[in-house]
Amino acid sequence: MIKNKLARMVFGSTFLTSMIVPAIALAQAAEPTVQVDPKVGIAKAASAAVAMSVSAMSAGYAQAKIGAAGAGTLAERPEAGTNIIVLQALPEIIVLLGFVIAFMINA
Repeated sequence: MIKNKLARMVFGSTFLTSMIVPAIALAQAAEPTVQVDPKVGIAKAASAAVAMSVSAMSAGYAQAKIGAAGAGTLAERPEAGTNIIVLQALPEIIVLLGFVIAFMINA
């Protein structure tokens, strides 16, 4: 089936996480719901969507520019590979911050 030990470990941990986390969330005691004005809920959802989508689009734009420049740099200097990978991963922090802000808005 899966021959590579690392691939087996990653698949197993992903599978277990996808099974355990929802079970823990469903096992928690239900709290009484608070009545919220529907307009407030819609505004919160819209602002969370804007926070997430703008951060994702800006990170995608940054990664496109960094990727294009990185490809040219790697063609000339192959030893700069690790630096390019690090620079390519940095815009993902923008998406994570947008994700955190979206959760903070809905809390």
